[in-house]
Amino acid sequence: MTAKLVVLYGVPQDPAAFDTHYTETHVPLAERIPGLRRFDHGHVLGSADGSAPPYHYMAELYFEDADAVASGLASAEGQAAGADVANFATGGATLMIVEA
Repeated sequence: MTAKLVVLYGVPQDPAAFDTHYTETHVPLAERIPGLRRFDHGHVLGSADGSAPPYHYMAELYFEDADAVASGLASAEGQAAGADVANFATGGATLMIVEA
């Protein structure tokens, strides 16, 4: 069973600074996580009911299984990517491991 790490980023204090840091710094860190098979990410455009979305950005990182997610996150590269979140995610981040 494939598994993915889903990250939902709350609305940051400075969306432009978030976007710049995410694309220039965080994406290269995340792409180095061992076992990563696919990495999708993008802005949340809206909510289904038309209300303001509670999140600014979403990322999905795909791995072979839940053990590979755990191993990737525990690696030096995964730890570096995780530590970087505090540098830009002023709106908080919710992480979930999901069956894919």
